[in-house]
Amino acid sequence: MGKDVIVACDFSSKEATIAFLDKFQGKKPFVKIGMELFYAEGPSIVREIKARGHKIFLDLKLHDIPNTVKKAMSVLSHLDVDICNLHAAGTTAMMKAALEGLTREDGTRPLLIAVTQLTSTDQESMEKDLLIKAPIDEVVMHYAQNAKNAGLDGIVCSPLEAGKVHDYCGKDFLTVTPGVRFADGDAGDQKRVMTPAAAKAIGSDYIVVGRPITAAEDPVAAYERCVAEFCD
Repeated sequence: MGKDVIVACDFSSKEATIAFLDKFQGKKPFVKIGMELFYAEGPSIVREIKARGHKIFLDLKLHDIPNTVKKAMSVLSHLDVDICNLHAAGTTAMMKAALEGLTREDGTRPLLIAVTQLTSTDQESMEKDLLIKAPIDEVVMHYAQNAKNAGLDGIVCSPLEAGKVHDYCGKDFLTVTPGVRFADGDAGDQKRVMTPAAAKAIGSDYIVVGRPITAAEDPVAAYERCVAEFCD
């Protein structure tokens, strides 16, 4: 897969999601289905969006004991998504179990990536709330290395860390980066952000963009602006 913009469809209903996707006549953007939409509509929304011709990043961030995650990934593998994820904090054993569960009988599977630290987390909150005293970029690199050693395809990380992840884990280790905003936009609750053009320059493989597109006055134009800045 080449560079791509993934649109975060963080809606609370099928109706709102389909109404949004219907705006993209003739286009099939890569979409992210997260907890809000999946918990509202269940697996059927994944099947419906896939049947419409979209690639899907299923963003459920699994984090549990290895056996539970393995069984859950086995179920998700039948939804024919393109990317799914888990929390790297679940340990190497959990990540290996997830891969095992995600792999179908014919050997195929979706890409599996690990969340390192959320883009809403900064050094202060990591130290105060999580009692992790190491520098945040050191923590992200350690989690990335663990994910690679477990056999995963890449990580979710801040665009600020994407280039360094490639230095540590190789150019083929994917970086999927939320926390992307236009230079003239609002950062919202994201603390570690970057523009699409800057994310491209630093080496992000995929950017995940939500409100700058979904809440835009013209979502299609905002999506095309993202593609122009990041992919072209």
